[in-house]
Amino acid sequence: MSKMMVITLLTLLSAVSSSAQTQIKQRLERSSRHQEWVDVSAGSRKVNCFLVYPEVEGKTQAVVVIHENRGMTDWVRGVADQLAAAGYIAIVPDMLSGMGPHGGGTSDFPDQSAVTQAINRLSPAQITADLNAVVDYAAGLPAANGKVGVAGFCWGGTETFRFVTNRASLVAGFVFYGTGPTDRTAIERIKSPVYGFYGGSDARVTSTVPATAQMMKEAGKMFEPVTYEGAGHAFMRLGEDPANTSAANKKARDEAWSRWVVLLKHL
Repeated sequence: MSKMMVITLLTLLSAVSSSAQTQIKQRLERSSRHQEWVDVSAGSRKVNCFLVYPEVEGKTQAVVVIHENRGMTDWVRGVADQLAAAGYIAIVPDMLSGMGPHGGGTSDFPDQSAVTQAINRLSPAQITADLNAVVDYAAGLPAANGKVGVAGFCWGGTETFRFVTNRASLVAGFVFYGTGPTDRTAIERIKSPVYGFYGGSDARVTSTVPATAQMMKEAGKMFEPVTYEGAGHAFMRLGEDPANTSAANKKARDEAWSRWVVLLKHL
């Protein structure tokens, strides 16, 4: 393939990806559900969060959604809106709140590389404190019934698994292609069920699942992992992107979403 053909292909893929982002933004703008930005106090820190309410008559449970190492994106905001469409309060904290240039968050970093590097520098103590504050906030909302689950993708999936070792009151943890703790003492602290969603072609992460499952079993903890054949890493996001040509990712995304909604319904 010539250099010119490669450049043309990359240009076309970039245009399609940009089109996908536009579609996500438009879907968020068209949503009839109430969306708002809120600042949650976590000690001396303020955690900026995207909050979406469902259109339901009674109180309902809340889900804290932990973003990927891409930070607060339109895609993860779209996940929150879809959760609200399914009947749940959804709140996404920007884990880079106050960590960006001039004290900003994800949107203030110059590029994706800078966002990822900043996320990798976050301390476990700060992450846990921020998430505890957001869970407390969500549980105390007048429209909430007090039950709060946590879900995360990629980096957020790993942080979800770690967070359930530190927060006993969660009703469930939903780990999307994230690795589990290797500390048996931490696993002993888990009180909630953990549900895993993994890609069959994501060996870097999925190869760690058997050891995690064994440790959870030995500790008497509930862990239900499902691996989706042929799906790669980040299949929940890629499965929504027309630029992704993998039928396996789209199939995995649809099946995983259906499973997630059923699990939420029975908590």
